[in-house]
Amino acid sequence: MHAYQLMEHGKPGRFEYREVPDPVPGADEVVVQVRACGLNHLDLWTEKGELPTAIKLPLTQGGEVSGEVVQLGADVDQWKIGDRVAIQSNIFCGVCEFCQRGDESICLKSELLGVQRDGGFAEQVLVPARTLVRLPDAVDYATGAALTLAASTAMHMLTDRTEVKPGDWVLVMAGASGVGSAAVQIAKQLGGKVITTGSSAEKREFAQKLGADFTVDTSKPDWAVEVRKITGKRGVDVVVEHVGGPVLEQIFHCLARGGTIVTCGATAGREITLNLWPLFVKQQRLIGSYGRNRADLQATLDWAAEGRIKASIDTVYPLMSAGLAYERLHARQVLGKVLVEPEMSKREKWSARGAGPSF
Repeated sequence: MHAYQLMEHGKPGRFEYREVPDPVPGADEVVVQVRACGLNHLDLWTEKGELPTAIKLPLTQGGEVSGEVVQLGADVDQWKIGDRVAIQSNIFCGVCEFCQRGDESICLKSELLGVQRDGGFAEQVLVPARTLVRLPDAVDYATGAALTLAASTAMHMLTDRTEVKPGDWVLVMAGASGVGSAAVQIAKQLGGKVITTGSSAEKREFAQKLGADFTVDTSKPDWAVEVRKITGKRGVDVVVEHVGGPVLEQIFHCLARGGTIVTCGATAGREITLNLWPLFVKQQRLIGSYGRNRADLQATLDWAAEGRIKASIDTVYPLMSAGLAYERLHARQVLGKVLVEPEMSKREKWSARGAGPSF
């Protein structure tokens, strides 16, 4: 089969579109024919070699995968050939204390698809059967890939790690991003009044079309003051944060008494200076959120099937041109998600026609 592989770390890294051996499933494993795979900022960190984990090269990246089952390993009886699936990218062991209680996102032996093992920038991918989630008939492959990682991360943040109540003020950072574009929609569905941010007029307009009630320009130094003005100087109840660094420090100025910041990323920096006095005097919360549980991924796909959340797809590139997807994400030009799709044969295209409409 063909795969688009990272051969050397760098800014940019060196990639090759090359032939690699076909995957062979072992016990409790499946091979999935990749129909679409999303690009994530995690892929850029992996490309640069900036993750705090050992990475073996060459590596097939890509953790946002949808496709269909084409091979079954021994002891796999809950799936059959041809099943349409999405893959949970935080691969969990299924046996540790956290997995046993349904908290797969903090599994003691977790691996990241496309980081610690080969991912979806290939024609096929090999994964444990326990990581599969059924793709609803009404959700096409592109939508499934676009929602599988970023949107399920937002679902985990807003329905598992914290709670949005009807009437709450919710600030979503970077509403044009993968996590942000999903969080805007989820917060609105939960009854929140949503403020979001964007560094350009195009990004702010995009977020408003997703349902944001207000937008602020983060290129202005006083953007946090603007957030407080919108809320009548009260501040927001919940912040969906995935930027980190100095931005996270500014976010505390937006937070109401008893408010919560839930954070899942650190693209602008991993270390911050935190003033503890207002944190405990105002009884605020800073909550970490990592990945998603199976229940979060299933809920995200079910919401998509019901029309409650839509995939925001910026661009789709063929697998052999995946380098263009990296360039676009590096340039910060993306509104929503960038996808990579392996080429389908004429027979495959015909059989996939019944997969349901694209949102």
